[in-house]
Amino acid sequence: MLRCLGLGLVFVAAGACSTVIAGEPLAIVEHVAAHREANAVSSIPWGAYAAAAADPAELRSLPIGVFDSGIGGLTVLEAILKLDQHHNDTGAPGGDGLPDFQGERFIYLGDQANMPYGNYPSAGRVDFLRELIVRDALFLLGDRFDAPASTKELQKQMKPPVKAIVIACNTATAYGLDDIRAALERWKIPVLVVGVVEAGGRGVIDAMRQDTTQGAAAVLATVGTCSSEAYPKTIARLAGQQGLQAPAVCQQGCVGLAGAIEGSPAFIAAAKPDGGASAAAVEYLGPSGSHKQAKIDAALMPVYDFDSAGLIGDPGNVANLRLNSVENYIRYDVATLVAEHRRRADAKPITTVVLGCTHYPLAVAQIDAAFQRLRNYRNAAGVQPYADLIAEQITYVDPGEYTARELYRGLFLRKQLLRAGEECVLATDQCFVTVASPSLSADKKDTLGNLTAEYKYSRSAGDMTRADVLTVPMSSNAEAAAAVSAWFHKLPHVGRRFAAGER
Repeated sequence: MLRCLGLGLVFVAAGACSTVIAGEPLAIVEHVAAHREANAVSSIPWGAYAAAAADPAELRSLPIGVFDSGIGGLTVLEAILKLDQHHNDTGAPGGDGLPDFQGERFIYLGDQANMPYGNYPSAGRVDFLRELIVRDALFLLGDRFDAPASTKELQKQMKPPVKAIVIACNTATAYGLDDIRAALERWKIPVLVVGVVEAGGRGVIDAMRQDTTQGAAAVLATVGTCSSEAYPKTIARLAGQQGLQAPAVCQQGCVGLAGAIEGSPAFIAAAKPDGGASAAAVEYLGPSGSHKQAKIDAALMPVYDFDSAGLIGDPGNVANLRLNSVENYIRYDVATLVAEHRRRADAKPITTVVLGCTHYPLAVAQIDAAFQRLRNYRNAAGVQPYADLIAEQITYVDPGEYTARELYRGLFLRKQLLRAGEECVLATDQCFVTVASPSLSADKKDTLGNLTAEYKYSRSAGDMTRADVLTVPMSSNAEAAAAVSAWFHKLPHVGRRFAAGER
């Protein structure tokens, strides 16, 4: 049985506490502070924020910025757009039948060229990841974007800056929230920043109050998010603040699940006209018999219970086996998580699961089915080894829904929500993605024109002139626009908004 949890929590001021990865100050923060000329790299329209230094309400007419490493953050934007927990005229608790952000406008950025962010820590590129995250914020704070790559015109086009930034990415929140807040303080820009990890942690605490069994919490997230320990630390801290005993937390760093949901060719091979799958175009990066972080264990093959239709290769030879469906990625990750949890001497049944990547809410039904399949699994001896480790009813925490409430509360307290009769300077919502720069040498791009994994994870922080990607309107990138459009039936509020704006 499946129970989704996202609403009904007590308001806590956004930003009251943070979960971050400590590190040395980033050069880009000081570079931006020292270079305020209009044509500087990653320049900010300082004048637009000057008046707001004394009165943040001056930013009220600006749009809200949302970013993710890909298009998965659109699930967070969907949660924001459908939120109706307040009266629009007064801000008082209680829905009025109108979306709380109905009059607001949004600018979305998906850093497609540099995704997935979750792989940078394991590649030893944490500082570069932190820089990428600050650059995402700089784009939203800025007033320019690149012309479509296909035009070969590299002049900048104009966009408005934003009054708030939502980090709609768990990995980016874990590794960049503190950097962005520190940068805004250094630049004296009063922009609200909300991250999904803090919101997800509050969701677990909310679930704990309703869980009489005191079971365990599981986190499904990227490898980077899990290695940061952001969720266990956040959950423990929030539980302590509220006088609760922190639950046991088990984590699964999912290699490729987000990419599979998004249809990335590095994780899902394109179908051929004959019904088969072509696996040769791009190097496969998902779980395999030899993967260092996501090894397919031959002994667990009956437990994985892979769907043969979503496999490439011989199931009897895991050395060459390749997963080729979202369903099989989920079965692999859930089985790996629970098998590892079973090794704990004091393992309690999993009662709460955090969907710790923005893509995962789109597959929550499949995730729940995988848990229940494993709960009912019988081995050759007729024993059910996992039945006592998985609750009959699991609560799924979608951090996006909690993020929406924290965003509303933060803007309300700052008096930055649009009032009745006021309009945003942006007429329609805008959506941008990053793409490989046409000027980048061919050896740094794969056959589809994307950055190669070798190049992507070899870069270092500190190069202020780096221009290997462009940030362009999503409508100018056919592949990205098609991917987003395919999600519109799952994200109806996003679909309706972007149908009228920039896709």
